[in-house]
Amino acid sequence: MCVLLTIPMLYICMPIGSAKCIHFINHFVFLIITTKTPTMNPDRFRYMQALMFMMLQVVCAEEEIMCIEREREALLQFKAALVDDYGMLSSWTTADCCQWEGIRCTNLTGHVLMLDLHGQLNYYSYGIASRRYIRGEIHKSLMELQQLNYLNLGSNYFQGRGIPEFLGSLSNLRHLDLSNSDFGGKIPTQLGSLSHLKYLNLAGNYYLEGSIPRQLGNLSQLQHLDLNWNTFEGNIPSQIGNLSQLQHLDLSGNNFEGNIPSQIGNLSQLQHLDLSLNSLEGSIPSQIGNLSQLQHLDLSGNYFEGSIPSQLGNLSNLQKLYLEGPTLKIDDGDHWLSNLISLTHLSLLSISNLNNSHSFLQMIAKLPKLRELSLIDCSLSDHFILSLRPSKFNFSSSLSVLHLSFNSFTSSMILQWLSGCARFSLQELNLRGNQINGTLPDLSIFSALKGLDLSKNQLNGKILESTKLPPLLESLSITSNILEGGIPKSFGNACALRSLDMSYNSLSEEFPMIIHHLSGCARYSLEQLDLSMNQINGTLPDLSIFSSLRELYLDGNKLNGEIPKDIKFPPQLEELDLRSNSLKGVLTDYHFANMSNLYSLELSDNSLLALTFSPNWVPPFQLSHIGLRSCKLGPVFPKWVETQNQFRDIDISNSGIEDMVPKWFWAKLTFRESISMNISHNNLHGIIPNFPLKNLYHSLILGSNQFDGPIPPFLRGFLFLDLSKNKFSDSLSFLCANDTVETLYQLDLSNNRFSGKIPDCWSHFKSLSYLDLSHNNFSGRIPTSMGSLLHLQALLLRNNNLTDEIPFSLRSCTNLVMLDIAENKLSGLIPAWIGSELQELQFLSLERNNFHGSLPLQICYLSNIQLLDLSINNMSGKIPKCIKKFTSMTRKTSSGDYYQLHSYQVNMTDKMVNLTYDLNALLMWKGSERIFKTKVLLLVKSIDLSSNHFSGEIPQEIENLFGLVSLNLSRNNLIGKIPSKIGKLTSLESLDLSRNQLTGSIPLSLTQIYDLGVLDLSHNHLTGKIPTSTQLQSFNASSYEDNLDLCGQPLEKFCIDGRPTQKPNVEVQEDEFSLFSREFYMSMAFGFVISFWVVFGSILFKLSWRHAYFKFLNNLSDNIYVKVAIFANKISKVHG
Repeated sequence: MCVLLTIPMLYICMPIGSAKCIHFINHFVFLIITTKTPTMNPDRFRYMQALMFMMLQVVCAEEEIMCIEREREALLQFKAALVDDYGMLSSWTTADCCQWEGIRCTNLTGHVLMLDLHGQLNYYSYGIASRRYIRGEIHKSLMELQQLNYLNLGSNYFQGRGIPEFLGSLSNLRHLDLSNSDFGGKIPTQLGSLSHLKYLNLAGNYYLEGSIPRQLGNLSQLQHLDLNWNTFEGNIPSQIGNLSQLQHLDLSGNNFEGNIPSQIGNLSQLQHLDLSLNSLEGSIPSQIGNLSQLQHLDLSGNYFEGSIPSQLGNLSNLQKLYLEGPTLKIDDGDHWLSNLISLTHLSLLSISNLNNSHSFLQMIAKLPKLRELSLIDCSLSDHFILSLRPSKFNFSSSLSVLHLSFNSFTSSMILQWLSGCARFSLQELNLRGNQINGTLPDLSIFSALKGLDLSKNQLNGKILESTKLPPLLESLSITSNILEGGIPKSFGNACALRSLDMSYNSLSEEFPMIIHHLSGCARYSLEQLDLSMNQINGTLPDLSIFSSLRELYLDGNKLNGEIPKDIKFPPQLEELDLRSNSLKGVLTDYHFANMSNLYSLELSDNSLLALTFSPNWVPPFQLSHIGLRSCKLGPVFPKWVETQNQFRDIDISNSGIEDMVPKWFWAKLTFRESISMNISHNNLHGIIPNFPLKNLYHSLILGSNQFDGPIPPFLRGFLFLDLSKNKFSDSLSFLCANDTVETLYQLDLSNNRFSGKIPDCWSHFKSLSYLDLSHNNFSGRIPTSMGSLLHLQALLLRNNNLTDEIPFSLRSCTNLVMLDIAENKLSGLIPAWIGSELQELQFLSLERNNFHGSLPLQICYLSNIQLLDLSINNMSGKIPKCIKKFTSMTRKTSSGDYYQLHSYQVNMTDKMVNLTYDLNALLMWKGSERIFKTKVLLLVKSIDLSSNHFSGEIPQEIENLFGLVSLNLSRNNLIGKIPSKIGKLTSLESLDLSRNQLTGSIPLSLTQIYDLGVLDLSHNHLTGKIPTSTQLQSFNASSYEDNLDLCGQPLEKFCIDGRPTQKPNVEVQEDEFSLFSREFYMSMAFGFVISFWVVFGSILFKLSWRHAYFKFLNNLSDNIYVKVAIFANKISKVHG
C-alpha cells in the first residue's frame, strides 16, 4: 500500500522542480516511514522504508543537489588549518563541495555524510615508494557537519596533537577512524556520547596515553574497537563488558596491567579478541569460555600464571589461539584442547611444562584442521621428543607450518623424527635458535617442504656433497651456525630454490667456486643470496647468469683482488651489498649498464675501490640507498648522483672528495622524503645555501669538512644535524626563528669557531635530546632556556669560556644521561639539585672550572653514575661516605652493556625511527687524556676528584664500588690510611692517590688487583714495607717516591723489621768484614780438623761404632728414597 501511494505522489511532484519536490516529499516520507501498523512485520517495514528512500533518490537526483553553503565554509576552514604537501585537497576549490575528493553528500538534502581523507603508504622492500598525507590541526569547524556519519582521517600526521573533544558532538557518526595519525594525549571522554557509533579505530598513535575512559562503555552500538599499538596503561575497564554488540576488540601493544576483567565474558557477539603484548597478569578468566562466537584469541606477550582454564574448550568456533607465559601451565590430564575442532592456528610460547606432557602433544596432533603450529621456547628436548614414537604423532594432513624455534634440541635426529610425523604435508619448518649440532643432514626426505629455517644452531663442519635439499624447497636459512668450506653442487641443483641465507658462518671457499656450484638450475630460480659475514675470498666473477637474482649480500667477507673490467651483475638485481671487503680496482658504467632495477647500492669500506664513470653517464637505475663510504669517488663531486631522484639515504663520507657541494645536490633536499645524508670526513668547502623544506628529514651529517659562512635555517628541519669540525663562525641566529621546532632531536655544532653568547631561545626545540656545543669560543652564561629542553639526554658544553653559575633551570632536564660542562670558567657551588633531580645521570664532568665548597650529599642520589669528574676545581670538605649508593659502580660491567643505552624512537610521518647517538668523553686515563666513545665509555666506571682541596680520610665505603675501573684522588689534602680492603676493587686499572697526606702502610690487599696498570702513591707519608707481589714490584719507583718511611722494592730502601734502612756502604763493610773473616775462619778450620779426627778416629779403631754408623747411613738413605718416591707420585697425579 505504501508503494502504491508513493508512486503517484512522485509522478505529481516531478514537474514542480527538485527543491519543491524535496520539500513536499519530506513531509510525505515522514508520514509514511514513521507510520507502522500493529500487524506489520518489522523486517517488511524496514524493507519498505529502504525501498521508499531509493525511489525518492532516483526521482530527485534528476536535478543535482549542491552542498549546503555553511558546510562548504566549514570544510574550507578545516582545509586552512591543514598543510597539504601532496595535493590531497587540490580539488577543494569548486563551488560544490559534494564533488570534492573525500566528500560524499546525501542526494536528498546536500548534507555532507562522509569525510574520508585517509593517507596512503606504499611500502617496498627498501624504504617507502610513495605516500600521501595531510598534517596540521583538525579545526573545530567540523562541528557544522552534524549529518556526518563517516569520518576517516587515518594514516596522516597530526604531530602529537590531541584528539579534538568536539568530535563527541557529531552525534550521527557511525564510523570514526583516526588510526596511525600521530595523535597524542588521552582519549576524550566526549567520544562516549557517540551513541550511534559502530566502528572506532584509534590504533597506531604512539603518543596516545592514559587509560581507556569508562565512558566508552556507553557505546552500545559499537561493533569494532581497535586501540592497538598506543601507550595506554592502567586496567582494562570493566565497562568494556557493556559493549554487547562488539564483534572485534583489539587492545594489543599497549601497557595495560592488572587482570582481564571477568565482564569480558559478557561480549556474546565477540569474534576477535587480541590482548597481546601488554603487562596483564593473574590467571586467564574462565569467563572467556562464554564467548561462543570467538574465532580469534591472542593473549600472548603478557604475564599470566596458573593453569590454562578448561573452559577454553567451549570455544568450538575458535580458529586461531595464541597463548604465552613461562608461568602458565598445561594440565596433562585436561582435554579441553581436543574440543577445539575448528582450530587452524595454535601458538604456545614459553609454556615450560609442555616438555613433560605427552597427552597434550598427542591432542595437538589430533586436531583435524590444524594448519599452523608454533611451540616456541617451550624447553622441548631430544630426550623427551625422541623417546616418543612418531606414529603417535601423525599430525593431520592439513598441517603445513611447524615452528619449534628456541627450544633445546641438540641432535639433527629431530629432523628425521619430524619426517615421520608430517613428511608429506609440511611446507614450512622452523628450528631456529636451538642447539642442533653436527653436519647438515640430508633434507630430501621432506617431499613437500618449501621453507626451512635452521639458523642460530651449532651446525658445523663442511656440508657434504651428498647432502640434498627437498625438491620443492624455495627458502633455506642456515645463518649463524659454524659451517665451513663451501656450498655443494647439490644446492645449485635445487631448481625451486629462491632464497638462500648462509650468512654468519665460517665459509672460506673462493667466491668464483661458490658461484660455479650454484650454477645449476638454481641460477634460474634464485632471487636472494646472502653470504655475508663469512670468510669467503677471491674476486668477483661474472654474475649475469643468475637471471632472477634480486638481492645479493656479500658484506663482511674477504673478497679481494681487482674487479675484472668485463664482468656484469645480474640484470634483475635490486639490492647489492659488497661492503667491508678488500676489493680494489675500478667500477665503471659498463658494470652497471644492464641494472635498471637496482635501488640499493652498498659498497662502503672498500678503501681501494674506485668508482669512475663517464662525465655524462646517466645510470639506468634510480637508487633509494647509496652507500659508498670510504670508497674512492673524488676529488670531484660525483656528477652521476645528480641523475638520482629517488634516494632516501646517501653515505659518501670519507671518499676523497675535495670540492664544493653543487647546488643541485642541496636542491634535492627540498623534495626528498625522510632523507639521511652523510658527506662527512671529506674536504668539502663553501657556503651552504638556504632552501625551503617541505617534509620531515632524518639526518644530515656534514662533520669534518671545511664548510663556513652562516648556517641556513632550513637545516633545522632534520631530526639529526651534525655540523661538527668545520669552520662555521657566524652567530647561531638560525636557531632563533619565531617558529617552534618540533622535529630536531640531535644537534652537534662542536669544534667550530662560534663565539659570543649562546642564544637563549632553546624553548623552541621541544624534542631536542642531544646537544653538543663543545670546543667553541662561547662566552657568558649558560642560557636559562636550556631548562625547557625536557627531553634532553646529553648536554655537552666542554671547552668554551662560559662563566657564572650553573642555571637553576637545568634542574628540569630530568632525562639527562650526560652533562659535560668541563673546561670553562663556571663558578659557585655545585648545586644539590644535580643529585636530587638529575637522577638519570650516568656521566657528569665538571672538571677545570672554579667550583668551590663541599660536595653536596645529594650527589649520592646518582645511583646510575658511571663517570664522575670534578677534578681541577676548588672543592673542599670531606668525601661523603654515601658514595656507596653509586649503585652502577658497585656492579662489574660486561661488554654487552652498551646495547641498552643511547637510543630512542622518533615517530615520523610513516613509521617509528630508531635514533642512536654516541657519547664521547675526555678522560684522564693512565696519566694522559683520552677520548672514549660510547662502546668503550660505557665500560669505564671512574671517579676523579683530583686537584681540589678535599680533606679528611678516604671513606671506607669506597671499597664497595667493585665495578670501579679508575680512581683518582690525587692532589688533595686527604689524611689517614688507605682503606685496608681497597683490594676488593678488582676491576681497577688505574689508582692515583698521590700528593696527599696519607699515612700508614700500603694495604696488602692491593696485591689482589691483577689488572692494575697505573699506580701512583707518591708524595704522601706512607710507611712500612711495600707488599711483595709481581704487580706492585713492576711499577716504577716514582710510583712510591717521597714517602720517607716507605721501603722495599722497587725503592732502593731495604727494610729491617718493616723499617727502612739505607743500602750498606760497600767499601767500608768489605774492609771490616775481611778483617773479621780471617780470624773467624782460622778458628773454624782448626775446630773442624780436631772434631773430624775425634769422630772418624773412633769409628776407624772401634768395630761396634763402625757397624752402628753404617747402619745409620743405610736407614737414612732408605727414608730419603721412600719420601722422594711418594712425592714424585703425588706430583704425577696432580699433573696427570
